[in-house]
Amino acid sequence: MINEISALTSAASSDGILKSSSTTRYMNSTPELGGTEAVSGPSFSDAMAEVSQSAIDKVKNGEAAAIAGVDGQASVQQVVEAVMQAESTLQTAIAIRDKVVTAYQEISRMTI
Repeated sequence: MINEISALTSAASSDGILKSSSTTRYMNSTPELGGTEAVSGPSFSDAMAEVSQSAIDKVKNGEAAAIAGVDGQASVQQVVEAVMQAESTLQTAIAIRDKVVTAYQEISRMTI
């Protein structure tokens, strides 16, 4: 449960430029202890590893279905469905990769 969201904004300037500083904190309340603790969850790297492994498995299933179709062990519909799912997964992985590269480039352009 979100216990506290605080935003501090200050606006001041003689030339009319708005300067603002915002700090937002999300806390998880534990009423029985009377305190708060930071909300935790799976790390970003764990989530990305899980998504990557899922994508790899779907592409492997698509390849296996294509091979089974060539051998005559799978119907055309099964092969098409598996290959389409693998293609969709690959396109999603490429889109995520592109977004990560773009974010990295934006961060690298920031002045410190």
